[in-house]
Amino acid sequence: MAAMAALLRPGGRFRWRTQVPAGGVRSATRDAAGRQDYDLLIIGGGSGGLACAKEAAQLGKKVAVVDYVEPSPRGTRWGLGGTCVNVGCIPKKLMHQAALLGGMIRDAPHYGWEVAQQVPHDWRKMAEAVQNHVKSLNWGHRVQLQDRKVKYFNIKASFVNEHTVCGVTKGGKETLLSAEHIVIATGGRPRYPIHVEGALEHGITSDDIFWLKESPGKTLVVGASYVALECAGFLTGLRLDTTVMMRSIPLRGFDQQMSSLVTEHMASHGTQFLRGCTPSRVRKLPDGQLQVTWKDLASGREDMGNFDTVLWAIGTVCSCIHGSCLQSTVHLMTPPHHRYGPCKSLRNSPHQCQAAGERVGGKTELSPYGWECSEPSKKEEVVQGPSSS
Repeated sequence: MAAMAALLRPGGRFRWRTQVPAGGVRSATRDAAGRQDYDLLIIGGGSGGLACAKEAAQLGKKVAVVDYVEPSPRGTRWGLGGTCVNVGCIPKKLMHQAALLGGMIRDAPHYGWEVAQQVPHDWRKMAEAVQNHVKSLNWGHRVQLQDRKVKYFNIKASFVNEHTVCGVTKGGKETLLSAEHIVIATGGRPRYPIHVEGALEHGITSDDIFWLKESPGKTLVVGASYVALECAGFLTGLRLDTTVMMRSIPLRGFDQQMSSLVTEHMASHGTQFLRGCTPSRVRKLPDGQLQVTWKDLASGREDMGNFDTVLWAIGTVCSCIHGSCLQSTVHLMTPPHHRYGPCKSLRNSPHQCQAAGERVGGKTELSPYGWECSEPSKKEEVVQGPSSS
């Protein structure tokens, strides 16, 4: 706890000094010196960033969270909470529940319930309910930060130096924020196969599927990750014609016996699979449908099919934070069992900037990993950086 005590002593907090980027910026503070100081500044308002902010605030630190959602190529945007809340675990589980309810209705007559055989599903109504629930969670996260006296900025940040970031609002207003320690917890975003003609113009990703106002209709899901299979699963359950195109094996990195059981179960419930295939072109037809051309890797033969929606689920890329200080000052905040996993060259770097959660890259994904980075056992690391042991 000596590190924390040192941080709380007068003079222990970093003071932003004279450098200002060309063109000037507006400071967010109201004091005469024009400075905004925090003990901890967190870039990213997802699972890892919010957990880190709450833990640090409980220690009495002055904490700020900077979060900004870059719209997807389709223009989809959302609020505070990160992938899990907005375009991941939460809406996915709700849509899975909708699909399961449909299955129960179909099974009900076998248990004596007199139910009409054809019960239509209203995607618009389901999507509205899911989106309203997600928005309530966005608001809840903002209230939690306010209750803990954590300052929230909806701005896009870039580094000026290892202690200072420049944030830009949607309207273009710039703000300088400085802190003794900065945590980068920006997570990742779905990757587009930019080598495939028409992929960016005509495809969507998991950033968009949960925010569609209308049913996606006949859908081609490209990829064999858990995101691909989860989306294909609930789409099939909602009685949508769904095909999964996979290049090689399903759920790479998982036990393959279990992976086979998953895909066999999905196939038995109506999901179609194109195995050993890769897409080469997506073209929009005059009637609005998407014509997808793909290659069978075994035979070398080309084939094509028409779909209403093409969903890319081929992996993620880290959300970028710009600034020259990143390569020299970022320390990776990983749980004990991944202590120095992905970037050993950075482990002896200064600890003013730290990375947490999926932003570390190369290791565990999803919210539990982000939370673990901010467990009570990591509190000292949040404000001081790990020991040299």
